[in-house]
Amino acid sequence: MKNVLITGASSGIGLEIAKVLEKNNRVFLSGRRKIDKKNYFSCDLVDYSSIKDLVEKAKEYFNSEIDVLINCAGQYIYKPIEKMTKEEIDYLLDLNFKSAYILSSLVIEGMKKNNWGRIINIGSISGVVGEANATLYSAAKAALGGLARALALEVAKNNITINQINPGWVETPLVENSLTEEEKQEVIDVTPQKRFIEPVEIAKLCEYLISESAKGLTGQNINLCAGLSIGC
Repeated sequence: MKNVLITGASSGIGLEIAKVLEKNNRVFLSGRRKIDKKNYFSCDLVDYSSIKDLVEKAKEYFNSEIDVLINCAGQYIYKPIEKMTKEEIDYLLDLNFKSAYILSSLVIEGMKKNNWGRIINIGSISGVVGEANATLYSAAKAALGGLARALALEVAKNNITINQINPGWVETPLVENSLTEEEKQEVIDVTPQKRFIEPVEIAKLCEYLISESAKGLTGQNINLCAGLSIGC
């Protein structure tokens, strides 16, 4: 049983990961929503002091170090590059990339001390193949993939693995509410498997990646996208 910290866990993919992992692990969750649970901390991931508080709250809850970090928090803005404001640029970079970098830096010492650890970043297929009108989101998720590769090298000798999952279109309430039926059909039409990814698929992959069976898998970007990364 491992101590698992999951960000972006109040809904969608992060919530499904929490549901799967809490069956055999101790989990501590964070998100933007305010939820009254002992193992939950409402955290502003664009604020450094709030991120530090999150790590301390998690360690206090576990009464131990954090064994597994899953960086799932993220935000998407669909807008042409010339329309992006400085505030939006700063916010997307802080949330989608810098928060994961900072969290990794704060938990890695404890993982080294225990000579065991797992970090999983939830990226996006947009960071692999690019997406028009989502340039900053794509760039931030691509940077996250670079972090996974570089950090994996840095801590390989410490029995710590770092990997990234890049989902394609995922069937979440956010997607359900933001796309029209026509837009959903367009997504299906250009996806080789002709379907959306289910959140539980991502959760089950996380479950495997934190297991001993996956100890040789590190520095990898895994495209869980129903074939979107290979064409249509």
